[in-house]
Amino acid sequence: MAAGAEGVAEDLRSAYAAGKTRPYEWRVSQLEALLKLTTCHEREIVEALRSDLNKPEYESVIHETVGVSSACKLALKELHQWMKPEKVKTTMVTYPSSAQIVSEPLGVVLVISTWNYPFILSLGPVIGAIAAGNAVVLKPSEVSPATSSLLLKLLGEYMDTSAVRVVEGSVHETTALLEQKWDKIFYTGNGKVGRVILAAAAKHLTPVVLELGGKSPVVVDSNINLKVAARRMISGKWGGNSGQTCVSPDYVITTKEYASKLVDALSCEIENFYGKDPLQSNDLSSIVNSRHFDRLINLLDDEKVSGKIVLGGQRDKVKLKIAPTVVLDAPKDSPIMNEEIFGPLLPIITVNKIEDSIGLISSKEKPLAAYLFSNDKKLKEEFITSVSAGGMVINDTNLHLVEPNLPFGGVGESGTGSYHGRFSFDAFSHKKAVLQRGFTGDVAARYPPYANWKIDFLKSLFSGNLIGVLRALFGW
Repeated sequence: MAAGAEGVAEDLRSAYAAGKTRPYEWRVSQLEALLKLTTCHEREIVEALRSDLNKPEYESVIHETVGVSSACKLALKELHQWMKPEKVKTTMVTYPSSAQIVSEPLGVVLVISTWNYPFILSLGPVIGAIAAGNAVVLKPSEVSPATSSLLLKLLGEYMDTSAVRVVEGSVHETTALLEQKWDKIFYTGNGKVGRVILAAAAKHLTPVVLELGGKSPVVVDSNINLKVAARRMISGKWGGNSGQTCVSPDYVITTKEYASKLVDALSCEIENFYGKDPLQSNDLSSIVNSRHFDRLINLLDDEKVSGKIVLGGQRDKVKLKIAPTVVLDAPKDSPIMNEEIFGPLLPIITVNKIEDSIGLISSKEKPLAAYLFSNDKKLKEEFITSVSAGGMVINDTNLHLVEPNLPFGGVGESGTGSYHGRFSFDAFSHKKAVLQRGFTGDVAARYPPYANWKIDFLKSLFSGNLIGVLRALFGW
């Protein structure tokens, strides 16, 4: 595969060097092709996602195909504006001059995708890369083989394969790709692999975007509409690929006196959504494979946790399904509280005062998302100011993902870099500073022989002190 990876990289670099990907017209043609393949093959996409994740059609359409279509349409609508040089003001130091920031493509980029939302998390970054004028290699996840195979087929049929390629495979193929020189690597997945990506990129000083994860907390105050809050938490947790989502609520913090009310509300709404036996519901995704299923069951059956299950806990190994499960007061040193759950298990941690939740969150690594349900203005302000997270939603979960005017990305252990909307274009662009001058206004003070008056003149010029400039010029 090494020769194959090298050949793919060389082919795309040749296409980029020839200028194929830079024109506005080429970018539009490829974005339109992505939109067409998503629209015309929605049924095949839904079937592939059902095969890989037993994902309900609703989630496949709303979370995946609609997301890709919307991103394509936004890029097509805004691309001309995004590509325009941005004029910026200049100062007295360079007068007379004009300045602009020019967005130029980085070159040939590598997108390594993940399995939990294998369609949108593959094509979302590709949309940004194409819009910015790059050649791009997409490496889908082998853990979602049906979607990976479909992406290879569809992009081969619809896209300009001299500049947009799909490479399938597992660790060996990914390693071979990482040995090549890229102008940017965009990776979505876990921190362990993220470190491997970063180390490989460092050999070529390649910039990276790492979209990782973490333990995203939900703080639940008592002065809220509990029914609405419970529904929104369920939607964000179990209605998003059965908790297999990077921004899924990972654990809840509430007060000791409010915990039982929250559990009752969650129990009531989970039954409304998924019935008395959630394992039989067609609206609940399966766990992606037996390895991840066993990992989740080990978290649940841990001796420190198993006795604290207050809701759910049922499992079906054959169907790879686990019922929505709530654990009350899991010990802080238990595995379920120390690794990203990435599944349908939700621990609730209790505190004496809701304000104590902020210190608890801050004692852990910075999460990809943080959520607060409260009507307390002071608490909301403190939460926004004091909690560091990739993104944040007040009185809902996950919805910041669908706002194209907000960047999506992590901080610290949860990732680096961001994308979505204009931010996707920027993620794959170099912002080139351009200053233009004529041949007038040539200032003698910048040239030798140096003199004290020249120092005074330039100090005043850099500080914007017009009177000081005049004093230095005329020796006042």
